[in-house]
Amino acid sequence: MYTKLKDGIRLYFHYIAISLRSTMQYKVSFFLMVTGRFLVSFNGILGVYFMLSRFGHVKGYTFGEVLLCFSIIQMDFALAECIGGGFAVFSGIVRQGEFDRILLRPHSAVLQVLGSRFRIDRIGLILQALAMFLYGIIVSPVDWTMGRVITVFFMLVGGTVLFISFFWLRAAFTFFTLEGIEAFNILTYGAKEHGKYPVDIYGKKMLQVCTYIIPYTLIQYYPLQYLSGRTDRWYYGLYPFGVAGTVLVCYMAWKFGMRHYQSAGS
Repeated sequence: MYTKLKDGIRLYFHYIAISLRSTMQYKVSFFLMVTGRFLVSFNGILGVYFMLSRFGHVKGYTFGEVLLCFSIIQMDFALAECIGGGFAVFSGIVRQGEFDRILLRPHSAVLQVLGSRFRIDRIGLILQALAMFLYGIIVSPVDWTMGRVITVFFMLVGGTVLFISFFWLRAAFTFFTLEGIEAFNILTYGAKEHGKYPVDIYGKKMLQVCTYIIPYTLIQYYPLQYLSGRTDRWYYGLYPFGVAGTVLVCYMAWKFGMRHYQSAGS
């Protein structure tokens, strides 16, 4: 079991190395793409800035607190696109017959799909989110303790895993439709956009939906309450571990789809 896992990890990093070498063949293009994504993504934060500079706060959340929330969710999504890009474009992999070739190889199909589309160009979004996060630390009233630093780490890891899981769930349905179902953008791009602000500003019903149905409050709203000092419930910082339930659901959906997959016919 250990040897198989070790070989799988080695294979994944081999895919990453190939992707990096391929991307860096066109260094100027890569640099311009990263710079463009870095600059364009500032549009969202400008909207937050102008709104809060006019009203001062949104439901009690200061600009610094919203900035922390905004930057963490953006970094989660960018990391998920970077690492889980194969699931994000899985419909194209299936239609082109590439997945049939993947199944013929004696390695994990999940690792091969993940490694086939490592999106290094998303580094521009990651850098932008990191810059906003560092600025948010400066302007926010958060009393930084070791517990809150660990909470941020859990939010980043849990959020990245959650968004990859959403891409994975969409990929599982592709086995039956052969096309990506656009409704799943609610889970990915929708969560990314709504996650710019703490979820409770949208109302109690939205908070419930985003806790029990689309559970991104586990990596955003609840940890943020502890992070900002609105609650002394330290265990809110452990809520990102709850995304394990979503990962399990996505894994079961993937296995079910794999059992019923009959080739795209390409």
